[in-house]
Amino acid sequence: MKAAELKELSVDELTRKAGELRENLFNLKIRRRAGTLESTSDVTKNKRDLARILTLLTLKNGDSKAQRKTAQQKPAPKAQAKTEPQPAEQKEQR
Repeated sequence: MKAAELKELSVDELTRKAGELRENLFNLKIRRRAGTLESTSDVTKNKRDLARILTLLTLKNGDSKAQRKTAQQKPAPKAQAKTEPQPAEQKEQR
């Protein structure tokens, strides 16, 4: 699948396509393990197509992992002056 074709799709269509590719990738991996897969390059092609779609989804939604991480970070608390604990009264030991 070409990137130019994917750019024309809507977010809903890309999401549906990503789900289909994930399911197809799962089936390809099962067939590879079972030894019934004719062309192992299909797995690689499928992975690349899925990566292209997920990249476009990230760009269209405008939320990357880095943006989510910075949004979750809270400002660092101000450093408070350390106060030393008051010494407890010493009891007489007998």
